[in-house]
Amino acid sequence: MTRSRALLAGLCLAVLATPALAAKPTPPAKPSTPAKPSEQDWRTPAPETVMVIDTNKGRVLVELIPEVAPNHAQRLRDLTRAGFYDGRTFFRVIDRFMAQTGDPQNTGEGGSTKPNLKAEFTFRRAADTGFVPMAAPAGLEVGYLKSLPVVSQAWSWSEMTSDKKVSAWGTYCPGVLGMARDEDNNSANSQFFLMRQPYPSLDKRYTAFGRVISGLDVVRAIKVGEPVPPPQDVMQKARLLSDIPESQRPKVRVIDPKGPWFAAETKRLRALKGADFSVCDIDLPVEVR
Repeated sequence: MTRSRALLAGLCLAVLATPALAAKPTPPAKPSTPAKPSEQDWRTPAPETVMVIDTNKGRVLVELIPEVAPNHAQRLRDLTRAGFYDGRTFFRVIDRFMAQTGDPQNTGEGGSTKPNLKAEFTFRRAADTGFVPMAAPAGLEVGYLKSLPVVSQAWSWSEMTSDKKVSAWGTYCPGVLGMARDEDNNSANSQFFLMRQPYPSLDKRYTAFGRVISGLDVVRAIKVGEPVPPPQDVMQKARLLSDIPESQRPKVRVIDPKGPWFAAETKRLRALKGADFSVCDIDLPVEVR
């Protein structure tokens, strides 16, 4: 079974309606200008959780979130430090979906010599996990944990659980990092994918454990194909930020969802989009110097 074929295209639903008497459309609300973040709005990711991926199309920075999938985050750190990802191609790239890589065979058939990983589709959210809620649709809560958009059971459920925690999971917004697998839930090994567009039907089916914080434009510029015809785009070198010499290391900071800018931007977008508001609508500013 090939991991490259494990990510299936979702359903496309088209709904046609012709009202007997169409109402005059309401003009869209004029978007307001986002506030400028202040110094207190920024956080600095831990260097050992940031992957610096240099591709032939440009640089991509991915923040790993060990809180949601510790074993998957550690696997990517270990393989990155071993140079495993250097020279790996993006062999399966689907427009408006994702870009897949991390196979030493560059076909979707291979993996590392390490054992497969058990699925970490969900995690247990505690009171001190750091989750910042944005909205509460239908008994759930949606928000952010660091740079990762997350869906969670409503916190009120914690009163009825033995560990006083609730289940939560990363949701597949653009830039989210997921681990590829085959039909076996516990078959993830080395291959991963980066989302080019939102695809929430992958939620709780593939482990989501990080997000592109810089370089989403690079991910979206990667050559498409299933499989990608040669020449394929390539990860020339992948490193952890902490392994780059201090004098050469880029300085990275990203918006903290616990800060006032995030709260104000959430309020602005909810007012602007109304019922169409989504956790994927937040565009987290980042500074890389």
